[in-house]
Amino acid sequence: MTSLRIVRLANFVAPSSGGLRTALRELGKGFKAAGHEPVLVVPGERADDRDTEQGRVITLPGPLLPGTGGYRVLTDKRRVARLLEELAPDRLEVSDRTTLRWTGKWARRARIPAVMVSHETADGVLRTWGLPEGAARRAADALNVRTAHTYARVVCTTEFAEREFVRIGARNVVRAPLGVDLVERHPALRDPGLRARYARVDESLLVTCTRLSVEKRPGTALDALEALLRRGRRVVLVVAGDGPLRPRLEQRARERGLPVTFLGHVSDRGALGSLQASADVCLAPGPAETFGLAALEAMACGTPVVVSTSSALPEVIGSAGAVAADHGDAFADAVDMLLELPERERRETARARAECFGWNTAVDAFLAAHDATVPVRRFAPGGVA
Repeated sequence: MTSLRIVRLANFVAPSSGGLRTALRELGKGFKAAGHEPVLVVPGERADDRDTEQGRVITLPGPLLPGTGGYRVLTDKRRVARLLEELAPDRLEVSDRTTLRWTGKWARRARIPAVMVSHETADGVLRTWGLPEGAARRAADALNVRTAHTYARVVCTTEFAEREFVRIGARNVVRAPLGVDLVERHPALRDPGLRARYARVDESLLVTCTRLSVEKRPGTALDALEALLRRGRRVVLVVAGDGPLRPRLEQRARERGLPVTFLGHVSDRGALGSLQASADVCLAPGPAETFGLAALEAMACGTPVVVSTSSALPEVIGSAGAVAADHGDAFADAVDMLLELPERERRETARARAECFGWNTAVDAFLAAHDATVPVRRFAPGGVA
């Protein structure tokens, strides 16, 4: 087997990052287990270089982006280019379609196959930031044409994410789903004591696990909560996540007397899993999500999810949840519908759907996108493979 050094570059990874940090970690672990040499380069407060479970992780100093709640970026092109030359990668994988797109040209000059991973739809993000739909689409198309031309392949995690590249006629797009740890996330994490901390016996517990930023639309979860309370539904909401919108959301909850608990970023993955497993319904209102790892993790814990119809999540959750338009009343309707189902039925359906998305499947698909050796595995029962 030929072992490849797969250098991965990522921006917008903060200490409180959720989905992207998880994906980078699990894919790195999978690449390493397959006999390859993954090297991850990310921005941070100070320089660092260490060996980890996901392979070598190099941190370069990067400035904070104002108003993002902790995101940093790799802005020193010369330093990044020097590091790439020193690392001499066999493959390059880039998880930032904006500030790191220049690395595609570097890879072409160095004759190194490079892959761009599309973690969000460009037009979706631009729309959430207030750009009109037509202008967002035109800007996204221009960006995507350049991206598809620069990189050997573009990896999309869902058919939803692939559409904006199909629209421009790109022919180098490949599909590779993300996954979920089906052992770490499991219905057995349900904790009656934890649930009782946030909700009484006669109340339904809603949870949203998301970054509190504009593109994630966390306010929709509060809108849904208000709508449910107006209807007489006994319900409370726990918000796991941090971001620039947190002060505004907390103020709104206080002023309106809403039963919301803000936990901030939950770094303990076991504690987060217990919270997800103990909820009745999880809310995933982000309209620009191209996969939605937090929603998939909740499903692995046996908790159904209400998702935005504008995102890729309807494709991911299948029948293991409900789809809603991007406003509070629609999300409230979907919550009502799920809560009317027998609890055992909705929990078993959620878990069964999550079992279609083990990380091994994701790792194999990403390695195939790199034309790298894919490990031969024996069948793993329970959908873990």
